[in-house]
Formats: sequence, structure tokens, C-alpha cells
Amino acid sequence: MQSRRPIVLGLPFLVPLVACGDDETDGQDGGAGGEGGAGGGQGGDGEGGEGGGGNNDPLTTRIAFGSCMHQNIPKPVLDLATDSAPDLFVFLGDNIYGDTTDMELMQAKYDLQGSSAEFQRLRDKIPVIATWDDHDYGANDAGKEYPQKAESKQIFLDFWQEPEGSERRTREGIYTSYVLEAEGGTVRVILLDTRWFRDPLDPATDPGSKNDYQPTDDTTRAFLGEAQWAWLEEELKKPADVRIIATSTQFGHAYNGYESWTNMPHERQRMIDLIRTTGANATIFISGDVHWGELSKLEVEGGYPIYDLTSSGITQTWPFIEENTNRVGDAVPENNYGFVEITWREGDPLITFGIVDVEGTVRVTHEVNASALAF
Repeated sequence: MQSRRPIVLGLPFLVPLVACGDDETDGQDGGAGGEGGAGGGQGGDGEGGEGGGGNNDPLTTRIAFGSCMHQNIPKPVLDLATDSAPDLFVFLGDNIYGDTTDMELMQAKYDLQGSSAEFQRLRDKIPVIATWDDHDYGANDAGKEYPQKAESKQIFLDFWQEPEGSERRTREGIYTSYVLEAEGGTVRVILLDTRWFRDPLDPATDPGSKNDYQPTDDTTRAFLGEAQWAWLEEELKKPADVRIIATSTQFGHAYNGYESWTNMPHERQRMIDLIRTTGANATIFISGDVHWGELSKLEVEGGYPIYDLTSSGITQTWPFIEENTNRVGDAVPENNYGFVEITWREGDPLITFGIVDVEGTVRVTHEVNASALAF
């Protein structure tokens, strides 16, 4: 069998990929592990696909992801994702539908999710990492006011097998980062926490509006919180050939009235400005939440366009899809998972965005050169 190519994910990592030291290097010698742990994955020598273990092509890195996964519903999308043999699977939130302040009930819902055959198969074969959204955080559309967030965090970290020494266990929130290394380049995966620090959103005031929320003009409202912003700045300064920012709610779409970064335009602009000031080339976003899949392209004045690939949901769907003037191609209303594949061409990696539906059909695909995402 082929040996699986080097990947560095967490400290300490739970499967036999690449051992890491306790401290991250500056990345100039090939990088080191990320801050958080990563659950899952046996098959360090597997050939990929059903045989286990992930992508063996040293010239590509493939990251799959999804969101909105109810614990009571079958998950055939996960089997498709497992069979595609990605190097990593990212759960972007609503990984259960907890929606409770009863932590015994929350734990029971995680236990049920963990007993799912499709989930277990993915976790056995592919490294997995996760952040949360509102329903696994604890309440619909909840932010910093949710009273059981510390208890919910403990259950979350235990379920996702976070190492005891991880900074995620000692600081507020669950944000963290990971590094994937290939022969051709390095990918930094940054998981944001869009719940722990987030201030309330402004409700829509038009009684005839279908919108839940409207953009606020209060620039003191926080989406990430100052500690997370400071951490993110340092992450974006670290060397990487491609950077993937994972946010549970959408970033690059046009405002549609649902929960998203568009409800705090000053915070979205702060993110755009931070990418520019740190010189973080080839930064893309992945997101979930909305119960459909789509690719958004946000044009940025004085910078490169920001792509946001949304995959939702693994089990959940929505009876209609909102308009999105930033959408590239068609939306996917059926259950789906998303993927980002980097082909390590010398001097200019090729980034491919894709969404795969429950039938295994690639419904969205779009390619962009990394050089087109540069200052």
C-alpha cells in the first residue's frame, strides 16, 4: 500500500499521521501542528475510498465539510464524503440539534449522534475537526447570552476528542487552527467561534418583512470578540499557501435577512480589512447553517474577491432558497457536502470548489488560481 502523505493537524494528534512538538514553529521549515486536537481516522496506510484513510495524491489536498446534521435522521451524505477519501472533514456546526439548557439531554443527543453508523465510519477513516453553530451551542440563533455555554463547551470538546492540554479547554470560546502539509504546499484551516462572544442581532422591524434580522449600525456590536480577533490576526500572519476560514454562518453572500456576517457589516468589513493588512493571500471561506449549498463571490474594493463555499445540510433541507446576487452558479437544495481541493501546481496552486448532492452528483464546481487571490 502507498503511505499516506504527511499531514499535520493537531497537538497531540490522535491518529498515526505525523507527530508534532508542543509548540508551533514559524512555518518556514514546513510548519507544525495546530492548536487544537483532531478526532477520528484510522488507516494511516490506507489507499483511500472504501479501503480507508484518505487522499494519497501528493499533488492535491482535499478538504470536505458539511453542517446541519440532526441526530435522529440517517446520514447517507456522510458515506459519500467518506468514500471520496478527503484528507480532512470539517463539521461546521449544528452537528447536533441540542436546543436545550438541560445538559443531560444535550449529552444524550451527542451520544445518539456518535452511535450513527455513517458518522462512526467517517470518523474511523478520515480525520475530523469541528466548530459549532447555534443548535449544538445550545439555542436557536443564540450568542453570548446563552446561560449554559461553558457546560455546552465541555460536552462539545469531549465529544470531538479534544486533547486535555489543548488551549481550547482553557480559554473562552472554541476557536482554533490546524495545518495540513503536502509535498506542494501548506493549508492553514482556521475554525472560528461565531457564538460565544457574539452580541445580539437587530430584529427586522418591518412587520411585512420575511427577514429575521437587519444590519445594525451599532459599531460596538461584536461578532468574534476582541480576544478572538487578536488571535485571528496572528493566525493570518503565519505562513501558508492557502488559508481556509471556517465560519458557521455565511460570510460572502448578499444580505438575505437570516443570521450571518451581513447583520454586522462593520465586523464583516473588519475581516476584509484584516485579510488585507496581514497580507493573507489565498484566503477563502467555508460556511454552513442555511440548509442549502451555494458558492458566493464577494467583490472587494482594493483587494481580491472573497469566495465563500456554503454546504448545508447533511440531513436538513429548506423549502425555498433565498436570492443571492453574489452566487456563482446554481444553489443546491438537496442534502449535500462541500469540498475544497488544492492542486499543487508549481508557483500557482489551483483551488477547486465543489458541492456534492445526496445522489453523489457534483452540482457546483468552480476553479480559481491562487494567484487571482493575492494583493
